[in-house]
Amino acid sequence: MAKYDVFPNPGAHAQTTPYLLDVQSDLLDGLGSRVVIPLRRLQNFPSTVKRPERLLPVLQIGDEKFLLDVPQMGAVPTRILKHPVTSVASEHDRIATALDFLFQGF
Repeated sequence: MAKYDVFPNPGAHAQTTPYLLDVQSDLLDGLGSRVVIPLRRLQNFPSTVKRPERLLPVLQIGDEKFLLDVPQMGAVPTRILKHPVTSVASEHDRIATALDFLFQGF
């Protein structure tokens, strides 16, 4: 598994949150879990709510836009992450900024 790989979400909310983004360092591959961030369909996020872009950036996957729901990140067992559908490594700076904002406030 590689950091910034995108995996199908096998969970109950796959309709609105079809993907999980792996954000864990590749150096920790030996652990039985990975830290992931849900990728929610942007259309399911209320347009009336002001979205803090630094914390909740929008990523494009294929033809669809997804909200990187950083505050909802967590660890999942590695066994549920089957085959990555893509990588968003090119979005490293935006993802790192969102994580810094969550943990450091800037």
